[in-house]
Amino acid sequence: MKNCNCSRRQVVRSLFTGSMLFPAVMQRLLAESSDPLAPHAPHFPAKAKRVIFMYMPGGVSHVDSFDYKPKLIEAAEKGLATNGKSYVKPLWEFKPRGQSGTMISDLFPNIAASIDDICLVRSMRGDHNDHFQATLGIHTGSVTTARPSIGSWVSYGLGTENQNLPSFVVLAPKMPYCGSQVWSSDFLPGCHSGTLVSAGSDPVPNLTRRAPTQQIEDLELGLLARLNRKHQMSRAADPALAARMKTFETAYGMQMQMPEVLDLSKETDATLALYGLERGSTKGFAWQCLVARRLAERGVRFIELIDQGASENWDSHTDMRAHEPLARNVDRPIAGLLKDLKSRGMLEDTLVVWTTEFGRTPWADSPQGRSHHNLAFSSWMAGGGAKPGVVWGETDDLGVKAARDEVHVHDFHATILHLLGFDHTRLTFRYAGRDFRLTDVAGNVVKGLLA
Repeated sequence: MKNCNCSRRQVVRSLFTGSMLFPAVMQRLLAESSDPLAPHAPHFPAKAKRVIFMYMPGGVSHVDSFDYKPKLIEAAEKGLATNGKSYVKPLWEFKPRGQSGTMISDLFPNIAASIDDICLVRSMRGDHNDHFQATLGIHTGSVTTARPSIGSWVSYGLGTENQNLPSFVVLAPKMPYCGSQVWSSDFLPGCHSGTLVSAGSDPVPNLTRRAPTQQIEDLELGLLARLNRKHQMSRAADPALAARMKTFETAYGMQMQMPEVLDLSKETDATLALYGLERGSTKGFAWQCLVARRLAERGVRFIELIDQGASENWDSHTDMRAHEPLARNVDRPIAGLLKDLKSRGMLEDTLVVWTTEFGRTPWADSPQGRSHHNLAFSSWMAGGGAKPGVVWGETDDLGVKAARDEVHVHDFHATILHLLGFDHTRLTFRYAGRDFRLTDVAGNVVKGLLA
């Protein structure tokens, strides 16, 4: 038998081109080989078209914010301890909020005022107690090895709605734990990695065109495209090459549209006030939230907002009062984002997710601080088919571990994918002889979170 240098794409086309029985799966295979960011339909009708994923690095204390524990207050006031470590009561008062009467602390007063639009999960659990591994877990589902980020999986599953913008954008002022692995596509095609946009005067490096004229730039890019196509013709079976070419095409499109996305000058004074953003400012979580809304309007599938970085964050070992300025930085912008999306009719098909990598201990790590705690923490969702105004799960009397309806990180991820129209067990990618997925070999959709 003669050696065949045909690519899989060429063989499939020779077998099926012209057939009226051409399977839809083959159509997608060919589309991916030429454009890995082509828009795809999910497995079933979706409630959410996009995700805004807000990540608070360092470990936000659940017992100081969203998980009311009156018996913890009693234990602390009585001077009780466990394993030689005294219980610490929350520094912020809990009050009933909204029509649901959900108990939320004064640490997040503006988010608390929107609680009737929020689906609060009080029974989260992760697999690791260290920042690095837990950060990997909440983003990739794995605490041991590098895997694709949830944003990359969504990009891979849905493709893009806007060829001039990335399908996955990360808004962050500083590098978080794990650095860029948080938004890496890992073994998925490289075009599904997140594109970092940093607050400040130069949010995206090399965004400004440098060619002296548009005509010269068009000539240069035309020549480059011809050379790329010629190069690809002899390497049609190389998916990495197609992905890299698509990445450069997206970068060119960003030069056309991203400056307009980042230009907030046409936003009204009322909108800026809603987010708590000063006109002309390009920093802070308020800027991140408003840019996120503008990206969502323009078809970006997954937008991650990272608050602070690996050195200045919610890791309050010494004094829980360190939570206060951090909460002040995000509370009003997040509530403003929810209200803005709702007023524009976008909250119905935009899933807003708020999470951290783990909670904090009910007992002291130092006189007024708390240590890492992966056995219990709080997260929440809003919009995009999540059930509003409900609280799911509960921890025990002291907030040590889930006592009812535990939600593992895999369950959380499975539910997010479900709202986007995906069966998490079927959204897979074959690598190293195995079909990988975001939820590994576990995870269940939490139906109680679905509207």
